[in-house]
Amino acid sequence: MKISQNMASQPSSVFSGESLLLLALKMRTFIALFLILAFFTFMVPGFLAASSVIIMVKHIAINAFLALGITFVIITAGIDLSIGAILGFCGMVAGWLITKGIVLPMFGIAIFPSVWLIVPIVLVIGGLIGAVNGILITRYNVAPFICTLGTMYVVRGASMLLSGGETFTGLSGNEQLGNTGFELIGSAKLLGLPYAIWMMFILAGVIAYIAKRTQFGRHVFAIGDNEHSAELSGVKVRSVKVWVYTISGFCAAIAGIVVSSQLVASHPATGVSFEMNAIAAVVLGGTSLAGGRGTIMGTLIGAFVIGILADGLVMMGVSEFWQMVIKGVVIILAVIIDQKQSRLQHKAAIVQQK
Repeated sequence: MKISQNMASQPSSVFSGESLLLLALKMRTFIALFLILAFFTFMVPGFLAASSVIIMVKHIAINAFLALGITFVIITAGIDLSIGAILGFCGMVAGWLITKGIVLPMFGIAIFPSVWLIVPIVLVIGGLIGAVNGILITRYNVAPFICTLGTMYVVRGASMLLSGGETFTGLSGNEQLGNTGFELIGSAKLLGLPYAIWMMFILAGVIAYIAKRTQFGRHVFAIGDNEHSAELSGVKVRSVKVWVYTISGFCAAIAGIVVSSQLVASHPATGVSFEMNAIAAVVLGGTSLAGGRGTIMGTLIGAFVIGILADGLVMMGVSEFWQMVIKGVVIILAVIIDQKQSRLQHKAAIVQQK
């Protein structure tokens, strides 16, 4: 009798230990953020000074724009490697419109749009590039990795062609042409905080609302969980996927506008490897690469972890080469932890069914 009681209690205790481990894995982003903040606060004097924090959050905002946009893509078990290139291209389009204008050779004139017109034009272009990715993936069954890799090269090449490989500088505009004010997007403040930070939190709020409160958000998770079942239940899988990639491109365009505004210049190589930081932030935040699981809050915290890690290493004087090594290790660990969490959740689901 005693033997049977011990045998009965063993699975319960093991499961209890696994439950604690699963909880820790789910909270990994907050734990990582706390540990990184504690480490750099101890190692770097004045790390949490108000001025330093604002600068760091401005840097984090760029990665957050990309990460928030790609979260839906990854929840559907997709990937978007083109967001860094879209960022650079959209910045180049903004620079081209400000410095060169829309040339009409047949009339011998150039039209210089105002900033209030340039911004929506660039956002639409970013969204359209994302939509093309979605259409190629859904209509022609191109694997997301291959499709967005190809798009990355096409868009990066288009950025080079737009300026002949040169940088568009002086994006402050010209008062006589009525296209001034672009630099305010990256430099102006509201209640002591840069516009970019406010934009980051607003975008996070909007996307979180879409994920939690709308039918579209529920469909995104359903597709990631089981695409075939979602289609049988009436979800328009193709349409949802196209919109998912459109949102990704749109968010990359926001990042492109902010970066060019902050630099008051547009360079065709801007955004190289930015997609890796964004993917790392999403996976760190608890979104599964297998799809069906993820949170917007987790993605935002993941962006903070990646951003603080990068800026902290710079403040410590760590070589850029070592920074790349450390980021790579973080990405690999994030994927390993994600796989461990998936296995534990699957095991817990089986135990509950029994």
